[in-house]
Amino acid sequence: VSRSHFNNDVFLEEAVARYKGFLHLIKKNRERSIKRFCVPTYDIDLIWHTHQLHPDSYCKDMSKTLGKVLEHDDMDQDRTKGKKLDTGFSGTTKQWEETFGSRYPKAGAMYRGTAPSPLTTIPFSSDIVSKEVVSSKECQKIINIPDLKIVEVFVEIVAVKNLPEDHKDKGDLFVFFSKSQPDIFFNAKQKLTILSKSGMKQVASFQCEATGELLFELVSHSTSKIPMTGASKTMGTASLSLQNFISPISKLAVEQWFDLVPRSGNVSSKPISLRIAVSFTIPTLAPHLLRMVRSRPLSKSSCFFPLPGRIQPAKSWTRVIDETQSEVISLQMRYN
Repeated sequence: VSRSHFNNDVFLEEAVARYKGFLHLIKKNRERSIKRFCVPTYDIDLIWHTHQLHPDSYCKDMSKTLGKVLEHDDMDQDRTKGKKLDTGFSGTTKQWEETFGSRYPKAGAMYRGTAPSPLTTIPFSSDIVSKEVVSSKECQKIINIPDLKIVEVFVEIVAVKNLPEDHKDKGDLFVFFSKSQPDIFFNAKQKLTILSKSGMKQVASFQCEATGELLFELVSHSTSKIPMTGASKTMGTASLSLQNFISPISKLAVEQWFDLVPRSGNVSSKPISLRIAVSFTIPTLAPHLLRMVRSRPLSKSSCFFPLPGRIQPAKSWTRVIDETQSEVISLQMRYN
């Protein structure tokens, strides 16, 4: 919850709405005597904790909504498959999507794994003499690294409709998605199953630059008993512009039907459609990964016979490069 999008108004407004929906699920389970451990996503959990910071209002609201004060269990941290958290989250996801018709997993609100260990400082003695350096505005633009904004994206292919008769029950259907302009964070083509056809929930999570379009390609793979005769066929494509959702930010999740454009370019009166669910985080500045690449040391004495009893200082150039292998700055270093 320390990431910047947790302070965004749109994200928080959607989190409040999802928190109310989460309480509705718990209420329905109590009414039906269903014992289910409902697991919140991190956006819902943030609002839940915030609600508890106001004990009087929390007790009043819970008593009115659920008939009891709901305790918050944060003790269980075991996310092993088949354990309480895992089965609880799967059950919560299924109930949420059946009840509200929207996706429960959301970009920027999911568990990201164990936090890395903090860096430790190793004390050492140094005979380097420090010298106070007066800052100067003249040096601020020596290194020019362009600012890149990235978003976290969740994609799920929910359903497909208006399939031709010869494709309804034959072969496998899946969707490839990519970016119209691949960037340094996302430059691959990924494959997703379709929930309504496979019955298997599959969500893609990735980061990319906050520009361009997401391209979706519906592919049919026909199976054949004769080896080497199975073939894949592209049935149509659709696109989703990131700018339409990010500039300006009005909502961070969308789920809708997208009409596919066939390869022939001729759209029929009843085109094949994909129901695609996408969620985003707000754009944030991307971290830069810089690497130092040192060239071979150069010394004036390397071309001559060294003088007895005298060691010539060696010099070398070190290049600092970014993720695109572009040079950011070069440093000349001298070793005595």
